[in-house]
Amino acid sequence: MVFYVTLFLAFLYFKIARVYKKEEKSNANFWVLNSIVALAIAALIVYGFMNETWYIFLIVSYLFFIAASLIVSAVQLGVFIDGKPFVKISHLFQSLAIIGMFISFADLYLWGI
Repeated sequence: MVFYVTLFLAFLYFKIARVYKKEEKSNANFWVLNSIVALAIAALIVYGFMNETWYIFLIVSYLFFIAASLIVSAVQLGVFIDGKPFVKISHLFQSLAIIGMFISFADLYLWGI
């Protein structure tokens, strides 16, 4: 279960990071965080192919990719309650570090390091 949650958060992370790159000016912290998370996601994909059935892994990855895209698109368009935005895209930008940390630590947990 940890593997699939981490896989979904990995797709969500890079969809948010892609939007952040387009809307905000990137800095060194952003690049370092993306590099660390990219290494963790590469290790997660290797773990997935080694320990999960490959066709299930590919199908779930495709579905998670679509779900992450829809979530980020919905937040970009705006989810409003009583005329006020429920979740802003800036809230997602602030959660990048937390999601990246979770992905890295979950990956270490899966590999048993």
